[in-house]
Amino acid sequence: MTNSQISAETLDALRRIDSATVANAIEHFEVRDPVSGYASLELRCQFPEAEPMVGFAVTATQDTTSAGDDRPNRLHDVLDMVAAAPKPVVLAVQYTGGDRMRSCLAGDMFCSALQKLGGVGIVTDLGSRDFQGIAQRAPGFQLFCPGAVVSHGYGAYTNTGTTISIYGLTIQPGDLLHGDANGVVSIPLSIAEEVVEQAQRVLEVERSYFDFLASDEYSYAGLKKRMGRDE
Repeated sequence: MTNSQISAETLDALRRIDSATVANAIEHFEVRDPVSGYASLELRCQFPEAEPMVGFAVTATQDTTSAGDDRPNRLHDVLDMVAAAPKPVVLAVQYTGGDRMRSCLAGDMFCSALQKLGGVGIVTDLGSRDFQGIAQRAPGFQLFCPGAVVSHGYGAYTNTGTTISIYGLTIQPGDLLHGDANGVVSIPLSIAEEVVEQAQRVLEVERSYFDFLASDEYSYAGLKKRMGRDE
């Protein structure tokens, strides 16, 4: 299945499911190792109260901290890719310079432009800024980055449309990304529709678990039985 074959209904349904439940649902299909397909805790959700971000990846690499840099910034190349890509778009950018802790990818002007082009979020290991401005000027736009950096330096995109890695999450162009306050996970396109159905089963199992804990039928033996395998 390609990203163009993912229906709007499926994307809408995924937005109503939290990322942790999506990750649990994916495990059911055994399409990848359970320790892959998600980013580490270094990637932080800057707007945890927003609805889950769901979109197709446009990928790039960037350097913002090389002193005296006079390379073309290639910003128009990235904007062209976002404008032409299947919607909704998540821009995923990996840092390639020498001082990542001082890097800065995005602010309120850039995020507002991306939203206008059909973008719903950014996933990056660079810093960003203008968090209040993003919330005000691009409401609903999500940002996953390690933290705030006050100055944008000189940003030059060093590559576009390539496979990247952000805090352990490998991202290819067109990958379906899902993110919220729990983190970011990639959804294999081949099972995207099935993930929605399996997520409902996951939620039902969890409801049953919490009902059991609150009920008069609770027992330690019953708890251990519900807590997974013991091998």
